[in-house]
Amino acid sequence: MIHSHLNIASYRFVALDDLVGLRQRLFDAAEALGLKGTVLMAEEGLNLCLAGPPAGVEAWLEALRTDLRFAGLEVKRSWSDTQPFKRLKVKIKREIIRMNQPAVRPTAGRAAAVDAATLARWITQGTDDAGRPLKLLDTRNDFEVDAGAFDGALNWQLQKFSDFPAALLAHQTELAGHTVVIYCTGGIRCEKAALVMQAQGLAHSFQLDGGILKYFEDTAGLAPGWQGRCFVFDERAGLDTALTA
Repeated sequence: MIHSHLNIASYRFVALDDLVGLRQRLFDAAEALGLKGTVLMAEEGLNLCLAGPPAGVEAWLEALRTDLRFAGLEVKRSWSDTQPFKRLKVKIKREIIRMNQPAVRPTAGRAAAVDAATLARWITQGTDDAGRPLKLLDTRNDFEVDAGAFDGALNWQLQKFSDFPAALLAHQTELAGHTVVIYCTGGIRCEKAALVMQAQGLAHSFQLDGGILKYFEDTAGLAPGWQGRCFVFDERAGLDTALTA
């Protein structure tokens, strides 16, 4: 089946110091190519979700990657029959994913991560490869978890992502003795959450590289351990494991 709209999601933590000019360039290019969605930028990097005609999306990406700061930028792709966004927004923010923790700086270094194949194996085993029992921790908002989640994953019923550091302090004893893998939709929230866990001394903690969407993609839609749909912030509302609405 051929779908008319290509949807992409991506982020990169990289130092940016030309936000006003960059914002205008990205907006103008996306508008000219008929794209809609949201691009957020801050001194810490770029976060984007865009959709439009496939040729237009690929052309915009190609132009973005000519900037060495975004060279090789990986994106998560999904498809839809209609445009899932109402308008185009390119905004300058204080953070590209808000946590209100200035000391948490992914541009300074990344916490440990596991890929989809590793997590799928650990879920099947119930342990990591060293035999430590596994726990999964959802860093998304409570209403997102309601749409779908990994079986048995901890849900701290976050109302907003900036609640995560306090929730970790309140629930840290639940994680003792386990290898903990945290996850979110596309990985960006875990980039910061994993650093908070690292700072709290949780040595056996990892982020799921690329989030739920990458897990669906890399496991060819089999997604061991997953139940339900993955909530997305556009008019599709949720995606199944085949990355379709």
